[in-house]
Amino acid sequence: MSAHRSTGRAWLRFYIVAYVVFLYLPIAIIPIFSFNNSIQAAFPLSGFTLEWYGSLLNNENLHRAFTTSLIVGFSAAFLATTIGVTVGYMEVAGGDRVSRIISSMARLPILIPGVIVGIALLILVNLAGLGPSRIAIVLGHTLVALPTAVVIMRGRFLALPKSFSEVAMDLGAHEWTTFRRIVLPLAAPAIASSFMLSFLTSFDEFIVAFFLSGTEPTLPLFVWGQLRFPKALPSVMALGSVILLASIVIATAAEIIRRRGAPVYDLPVTAKGNLPIS
Repeated sequence: MSAHRSTGRAWLRFYIVAYVVFLYLPIAIIPIFSFNNSIQAAFPLSGFTLEWYGSLLNNENLHRAFTTSLIVGFSAAFLATTIGVTVGYMEVAGGDRVSRIISSMARLPILIPGVIVGIALLILVNLAGLGPSRIAIVLGHTLVALPTAVVIMRGRFLALPKSFSEVAMDLGAHEWTTFRRIVLPLAAPAIASSFMLSFLTSFDEFIVAFFLSGTEPTLPLFVWGQLRFPKALPSVMALGSVILLASIVIATAAEIIRRRGAPVYDLPVTAKGNLPIS
């Protein structure tokens, strides 16, 4: 029995290592070749250079695409997080069938293929008279990032004891006051985490932006366009390395913030033993 367990654990370790290598080795190759002193992505490396990173500083088209991605990302993250807070709290506090249906529909886009979402949104914005534009991308990315925001906020609101709100309302606080003074401060770390991950989702999204972009492409669309030119490949890998590093930093920070906000603190009380709800 012990031998079977040891064999099973050995195969499990091998599977995990093989999976990690398969998943992350192609990603690790990008930063390696971004320092290669050659336009050919091949081993052995011909030398070390920072030229490709320097070329990113003088690319006006890149700067415009980066600015567009920032504007779209912040806008979509703000809208997705705001809706996520509303939908998540509505489901947890309301608990009725309508609230659960709305919450499920808000999480549904994560299950729909991006191509279908892109085509549907393109038809919708054309019917609305917006056409492919920056506003259309913001709306599309809000839809794509919404499931992430709803899942995070729903989980946070479920972790808050209902007694917090009940005690506040027993002491005379209105429902809005309770939400603003009790629930939102306790949910603030999750809100920050939701905003950061929604921004990251929007910043890296390609398919929906491909259908909805007009004359202002986002950064992923700019990268895709540059892949047609072999001489631009080293600069693309340098840009990809920067994006990879930024994504890791943002995702790590979001997770740290979410974990630090996970514990539920004791009810804040005044010297008289009452909640500070006035």
